[in-house]
Amino acid sequence: QVRVMESGGGSVQPGGSLRLSCAASGFSFSRYRMSWYRQAPGKERESVAIIFTTGGTTIYADSVRGRFTISRDNAKNTVYLEMNSVKPEDTAVYYCNAHPTVFDWGQGTQVTVSS
Repeated sequence: QVRVMESGGGSVQPGGSLRLSCAASGFSFSRYRMSWYRQAPGKERESVAIIFTTGGTTIYADSVRGRFTISRDNAKNTVYLEMNSVKPEDTAVYYCNAHPTVFDWGQGTQVTVSS
């Protein structure tokens, strides 16, 4: 059974930092590109960062490039998102999943950026 479990969200002030983690199981993690997605209230879910299988290639949405860093540890079946210089518009529920093929979604982790 495929499972992804996101963690690390919380409330943070503008300009602050957070590190999200996602533990995956039930599929051959190292064979899949992984992505962090987010969904803000009233908006569609969007991919904000993608990492290729070995971690050597990453792709970022314009809105987060230069502030967020995606990484992975294939030995631990885990993908991370380092969020720096966060802005109020980063407020959303953050999810991880494979990309472009997606498995069942996890519960996500809420990130709230507010002063």
